[in-house]
Amino acid sequence: MADGPLTPLDPAAIRALRAENPKARARDFAASHGLTEAELVAAYLGQGVTAIDATPDRLIPLVKDLGDVLALTRNESCVHERRGVYSDYRGGPHASMVLDPEIDLRIFPSHWVHGFALSETAQDGSVKRSIQVFDAAGEAVHKIHLKPESDAAAFDRLVETLRLSEPPSALALQPVPPVEPAREDASRAEALRAEWDRMTDTHQFLKLVKTHKMNRLGAYRVVGAPHAVKLAPEAVNTLLTRAAEDKVPLMIFVGNQGCIQIHGGPVEKIVPMGPWINVMDPRFNLHLRGDHIAEVWLVTKPTRTGPAISVEAFTAEGALILQIFGYRKDTPADAWAALTETLPRAEA
Repeated sequence: MADGPLTPLDPAAIRALRAENPKARARDFAASHGLTEAELVAAYLGQGVTAIDATPDRLIPLVKDLGDVLALTRNESCVHERRGVYSDYRGGPHASMVLDPEIDLRIFPSHWVHGFALSETAQDGSVKRSIQVFDAAGEAVHKIHLKPESDAAAFDRLVETLRLSEPPSALALQPVPPVEPAREDASRAEALRAEWDRMTDTHQFLKLVKTHKMNRLGAYRVVGAPHAVKLAPEAVNTLLTRAAEDKVPLMIFVGNQGCIQIHGGPVEKIVPMGPWINVMDPRFNLHLRGDHIAEVWLVTKPTRTGPAISVEAFTAEGALILQIFGYRKDTPADAWAALTETLPRAEA
């Protein structure tokens, strides 16, 4: 069968094409055939895939019973994978959190639209179980992969509890929203700096820049040093490498509009592979497309407990790829500050 865009109303054709190319990553396969990843998953409804209620307040408390699993959150340029347990869930209609020492999430429930439970039989006969959640456009928001140590019986109970009584015959998908480019206004630079200096909490930042009709990247471009210093694109790789060498623990934030996933702790094994920058540690993996990094900023925001210093990477279109902070628990703040001072600056 020839490659090409498929209608979401043709699951049999999707499955036939997938059978011809079973080893391709689901996201890459879907994109190559003009599909969203959610449409690819939905093509197997009733064949190892069950549509479930994706509401975090219903889903996440049941995920805790699965035990040790792999949490995965990604955007177009970066994949964040963390092993752990979904303990200490704090729900809410607008924003929710998981605050386990290993699984640390910020959840925005309005984007948890399409949920599926998957039981896939591998070539060796083993069963791969996962929970996958997608937004209104069919883009992946968050995935939970069971491991051999996970509780398969708890997974079955979750599926029975959350399965939709009337699964959709076809997904009603909205267009993927475009990336907002940098919004900046140089005429507001002095006012921005003055209000920046009065911040007492990093959570005040987005409201501040919105007041000045800018966004995150636009504000960084306008405010200038010492508040925001432009780094060279290779600074992220340098940072991860030196943090591993010097044993400086990090907080690494990767997200999309529906979920932000955070790693707090050391990074140890940095493995470059083609365009990818990888962290390959036993319970934390990061896969970052280095060739997607167009701008990197070293940002300092004042807080009540001292400056919050971050390194933040953006695509050429203006999308935030990831943010990296120092890990404050049991770590002197000056170790992180000293590390960031060594990073290569952008050419003037």
